[in-house]
Amino acid sequence: EVRLVESGGGLVQAGGSLRLSCTASGFTFDDYAIGWFRQAPGKEREGVSCISSSDRRPYYGDSVKGRFTISSDNAKNTVYLQMSSLKPEDTAVYYCASVVAVSACPRPKWAYIPSYDLWGQGTQVTVSS
Repeated sequence: EVRLVESGGGLVQAGGSLRLSCTASGFTFDDYAIGWFRQAPGKEREGVSCISSSDRRPYYGDSVKGRFTISSDNAKNTVYLQMSSLKPEDTAVYYCASVVAVSACPRPKWAYIPSYDLWGQGTQVTVSS
């Protein structure tokens, strides 16, 4: 079965850090494009970051640039999202998603949701003020 599983969410105070993990099963990381998205209550789902096996650099949403870092461990089939300097407005359910059998983040818009065809179940991140 092809699936993505997120983990690492939780409750943290403003200014703190969390690391989310997205582990893939049923396919390998030889060619991959993995994105992180988030959705807060009453808001649309938004792109947080994307990393791939072929892009020279990852992509970040404007609201998280300089605070979040995406990375991958191909041996573990896992993509990480290191979140630092967290703010209450970062509170959301965080999802990872992949573009199956594609080795680059979607063009021209890496955060275009319909481009992603496999989604995890999400993990809750709550940042208290």
